[in-house]
Amino acid sequence: MRTERTEQQAGEEAGAGERAARRAVTLFPLLVLAAGALGLAAPGSFTGWGEAVPYLLGVVMFCMGLTMTPEDFRGVARRPWAVALGLVAHYVIMPGLGWAIAHLLHLSPQLAAGVILVGCAPSGTASNVVTYLARGDVALSVSVATVSTVLAPLVTPPLTLLLAGEYLPVDAGSMVTDILKTVLLPVLAGLLVRFLGGRRLRRALPVLPWLSALTISVIVAVVVAGSADAIKSAAALVFVAVVLHNGLGLALGYGAGRLGRLGEGGSRAMAFEVGMQNSGLAASLATAHFSPLAALPAAVFSVWHNVSGALAAAWLSRRGR
Repeated sequence: MRTERTEQQAGEEAGAGERAARRAVTLFPLLVLAAGALGLAAPGSFTGWGEAVPYLLGVVMFCMGLTMTPEDFRGVARRPWAVALGLVAHYVIMPGLGWAIAHLLHLSPQLAAGVILVGCAPSGTASNVVTYLARGDVALSVSVATVSTVLAPLVTPPLTLLLAGEYLPVDAGSMVTDILKTVLLPVLAGLLVRFLGGRRLRRALPVLPWLSALTISVIVAVVVAGSADAIKSAAALVFVAVVLHNGLGLALGYGAGRLGRLGEGGSRAMAFEVGMQNSGLAASLATAHFSPLAALPAAVFSVWHNVSGALAAAWLSRRGR
């Protein structure tokens, strides 16, 4: 009886966490829009906050680590081919699209570097939930997101140097250090706390999506405030770049899944793992290594990829029925 009650309680807690994540993803674009509007309307309120952005991102990644389980890593071993395909598609399609769009739209060096940096970032933190809403292969989505995040210190800096180096100087070594400190270490710390805390942390799981959403919203407000003067002249062009980047990423990710014969569920997972980026990391790196203006594409991407992801998930879900 005790075992049955424990399993039932664990199931209820997992369900509560899932529902909280769905609500957070649904409302996340509104939170980010409000944060961006606040940063634009009162940029002086966020003076000096730029140095806090890496620490805020560390909070988001720590929350991500808290939600991971050993099952996420076992999934990689079960389907190495599918996960490898997802990683290659993610780190080839999005960086390549970023570079192509920067050239196509003749973006300024700062904006071009920012768009490319978004493309070189790992999978977005909300991609797993959006895959679930789209009735996709959640296990594959989690595996690809997990591995792309762990590999980010090794992949993101050299890709950024290769593709954005023609626009701005890129200190790849310093970028590796920053990603280790703001991404990998917080994720590992979250994993450790989850392992040590065990069942006692399950009750906190529903809070984590909201904490992540609020923290990313603060990052967006800081980034927008830092480039408020330039937004009026560059916002339309950046929006076009972001919509093209995200839309083509979703479409080509889905196509990669179909070519790889991953089935409909796997192809849907691939769409969101390729098209949705960790724009919080991109904003943090752009602010630290380039300028607040270079972080603007990441701030806009934070809003748009959640809107487009939710819309695409709703359409795919209805089609699946």
